[in-house]
Amino acid sequence: MTRPITAGVDGTEESTAALDWAAREAVRRGLALRVVQAWSFQPYEGIDAADPDTQAGWVRDGLDEVVRGVTGRHPDLDVTTDVVTGEPVGTLLAAAAEAELLVLGSRGHGPVVGFLLGSVGRQVIAEAARPVVLVRAGDQPAAEAGGREVVVGQQGEPDDSAETLRFAFETAVARGATVRAVRAWTLPPVFAYSPGSMRLLDEAGGLEPFERKALAAALQPWRERFPDVPVVEHVEIGSAGQVLLSMTGRAQLMVVGRRVRRTAVGARIGSVAHGVLHHASCPVAVVPHA
Repeated sequence: MTRPITAGVDGTEESTAALDWAAREAVRRGLALRVVQAWSFQPYEGIDAADPDTQAGWVRDGLDEVVRGVTGRHPDLDVTTDVVTGEPVGTLLAAAAEAELLVLGSRGHGPVVGFLLGSVGRQVIAEAARPVVLVRAGDQPAAEAGGREVVVGQQGEPDDSAETLRFAFETAVARGATVRAVRAWTLPPVFAYSPGSMRLLDEAGGLEPFERKALAAALQPWRERFPDVPVVEHVEIGSAGQVLLSMTGRAQLMVVGRRVRRTAVGARIGSVAHGVLHHASCPVAVVPHA
């Protein structure tokens, strides 16, 4: 079964930006677009909106108006819309499970960088079974051109990042873009406090060559599978979040992984994904993996 790209909307400027991004991505990938809005009846004192059917009609009319703009820009795009009665998190998680990827909007911290990740977005990203892309209000198609890259974080063993790299390469193919694979590394404590150990480590070849080999090994199957995708291998000392954030100026999309696990307080996004989500100036894709 071919999965659609799904956009979650709520009538805000942020969700409209997410819808536009999702429509462009669906066109690139030759997929259908599904637009989902969660709705529940809200009685308002002093306002003649006590009838659930009336409110549902308003929601449907607003959704149809937004979608007309998308179909006008992409007349050949297969678009379906659903107004789902229910709370937003459960509705979006169900929609994500049936999607190639789910696209959500977020307000920026300011005119330049950052996201405001509300409780709905945080829960959906932490629990979704499929990739979730977060798009800022004001995102423009021009940011997807001009030589900008699909930047993806790689860490651990090849299997640890396989799903994240797969998503990055598939996205790059659809966009005709370069993949910049970023692997950050830090010194183990034993070397951080001993200049003599640092010298011996350098004479032995050093940690950086090891990290470069690890990145090359993780990329090898994806280079073979997608031989036409240009790849830049980027290895840098520093925290993964900081190194990735330093790449946002060249990125049309940032791709990070999220390990699927639950704790006593519920699902977690992970520190690297959390930092990138809150501070990146470009759209961010969070890809779940085992």
